[in-house]
Amino acid sequence: MAEFNPVLITLPSLTPSLALEILPRGLTIHRIIVQADGRTHDLVVGPETPSDHLLKKYTNTIVGRYANRVPVGTYELERHGRHSQFTPKANESEGVSLHGGPEGFDARAWRRITASSAQLFSTAELAHLSEIEESSALFTLTSPDGDQGFPGILRVEVLYALVGGTDAAGPEGDWTLGTVVILYRAKLEDTDDGSVVGQKTGVGSVTPINLTQHWGFNLDASLGGDDSLSVKDHTLNAKATYTLPLTPTAVPTGDINPTKGDPKHTHAGGKIGSGEVPEGGYDHFYILSTPSSPPDYFATRLPLEPTPGPDGSVLSITPGTDVLGAILREVRNGGKKTGDNVLELASEKSGLALQFNTNQSGVQFYSNNFANGDSSRPRKKIHGGGVGKPGYDAFSAAFLEFHEPLSAFLYPKFQQRGDDTLLASGEVYNNWVTMTVKYHKPT
Repeated sequence: MAEFNPVLITLPSLTPSLALEILPRGLTIHRIIVQADGRTHDLVVGPETPSDHLLKKYTNTIVGRYANRVPVGTYELERHGRHSQFTPKANESEGVSLHGGPEGFDARAWRRITASSAQLFSTAELAHLSEIEESSALFTLTSPDGDQGFPGILRVEVLYALVGGTDAAGPEGDWTLGTVVILYRAKLEDTDDGSVVGQKTGVGSVTPINLTQHWGFNLDASLGGDDSLSVKDHTLNAKATYTLPLTPTAVPTGDINPTKGDPKHTHAGGKIGSGEVPEGGYDHFYILSTPSSPPDYFATRLPLEPTPGPDGSVLSITPGTDVLGAILREVRNGGKKTGDNVLELASEKSGLALQFNTNQSGVQFYSNNFANGDSSRPRKKIHGGGVGKPGYDAFSAAFLEFHEPLSAFLYPKFQQRGDDTLLASGEVYNNWVTMTVKYHKPT
């Protein structure tokens, strides 16, 4: 099936240090291949055979229109004078909608497009896309009005790109092997010649949106050995200030709790398995420290402006808008302008480290708690899997899903950077994350 044929992205080199395999179904990151010191690593958990992703949902896929959990109900939405009604569909339990509902974007076949077909990138950004054509892939999907209870026709475009690393070790002996860039864009399609005419209300639409990649990492799994599938010895350093307490059904209570002083949230460079590990493992959302003066490209919404077209005026991104260019410059510059990364996952055993940056205000950390070694949900051969061998266990991966807080449109207290996780007609959703892969020779 074409939707399970991997799209391979590599850096322009005979022996690329970083490569990415993406499945059109669910924009699944099937493999992240790293070459370090003569050894090959696959950084993400999952099955060997692409179609076996059908056996377990949300393994390295995109999610539906709204990440994580939303309490089921009927909600009246308003943003910038636009109004809609939202009734999320239950799937995790009778009262909870998880990752966009029963059939999220993870279950859809996305279409690969060229830069010339992109609608949600500016003229300046399209020029950058042509520069990185060999090391990038662009996909699109249209979600109809009423999809899983979400209002409005939504066009989504997602860019995956690789940026090269360095030719020499840094001052601390670390090699930068390259960076993965993911940029999510979306807009409501109910617009007509710049006047924003809604499908149903006549005054435009508004929809909840909160996209993320549900990817799970293990930096030691390719080394082999009985203990290589646990991430408890990985260190996690997150610039987290608050976490969200949850109800028994895992939806937010509406409060926020400081991480400081809580023994369950001591991951400021400590090992995941140290300290007071929560019963059942980690499945926690952390609100990250807010930059004191974030750059313009940290904006999560971009305005649309009327521009002349062959058949009249259309809404498009201002031609000079260049979020993509700013991201690429920062990656190539080592992030010197925006400061340190918001989160690092590292392993002393493999010598690998992943450094993340994002314009999203939080991250969900999940330790693969529901995995139980079931052989019917196979693991990759490079991770010790194969026919008749067990699958992945709990704590075999660190899932790091960067997005805005759970159900943030319901709780102003969660909107630390002013993002209500609603998208109105006449604007573009802008969400990006970068992951830089570092390596130092283990001692």
